[in-house]
Amino acid sequence: MALRTEFRGLYAITPDGIDTDALGRKVSQAISGGARAVQYRSKSADAALRREQGRALLALCRAGGVPLIVNDDLDLAETLGADGLHLGQGDMPLASARARLGKQPILGASCYDRLEFALAACDAGADYVAFGSAFPSGTKPGATRAPLALYREAKSRLDCPIVAIGGITSENAQALIETGVDAIAVIGALFGAPDVERRAREFARMFSPHDLEKRSAV
Repeated sequence: MALRTEFRGLYAITPDGIDTDALGRKVSQAISGGARAVQYRSKSADAALRREQGRALLALCRAGGVPLIVNDDLDLAETLGADGLHLGQGDMPLASARARLGKQPILGASCYDRLEFALAACDAGADYVAFGSAFPSGTKPGATRAPLALYREAKSRLDCPIVAIGGITSENAQALIETGVDAIAVIGALFGAPDVERRAREFARMFSPHDLEKRSAV
């Protein structure tokens, strides 16, 4: 997978506390709408349900030609044969995860509001770094805020793709995209929408060359 050229656009992160069939329908709609990657994130499901949901999502992602990245569970990522793993600063060391995963799977790292975390993550083998919360987040109300200036500085200093996450909606996403971020990770504003496919298409179109040129001309 050519991560540096393909990891751009809408990064769909799954909502918690939803049954497998409903989750599958929503993820399928997100992919149809233009999501370029999917992260399976579940903090409440037990191990058996995580495996069940992970397998279902992997099949959908394979059919849609997008990577499935597992949040914070290397064993599950390996069991599924997922395309990648995403880790936070309190999870296992990135270098250890990279050693177990090998070179091919995608490895992402949460860096919050700390550029030094991102620099260290890239050195440890991360393929992309995520900063946030970009805006007040319903998923993590107390999350540290990452200012827009941080995304601009990170873009100027890092070679790996940069992901913005936290409180992103169709109304505020443009401000992030204009900083140069490669992808926006969205949970609530995507999967909580009445029409997930339509909302995904709204986000995806923000990254099209036509829309970018149109905004720069305004």
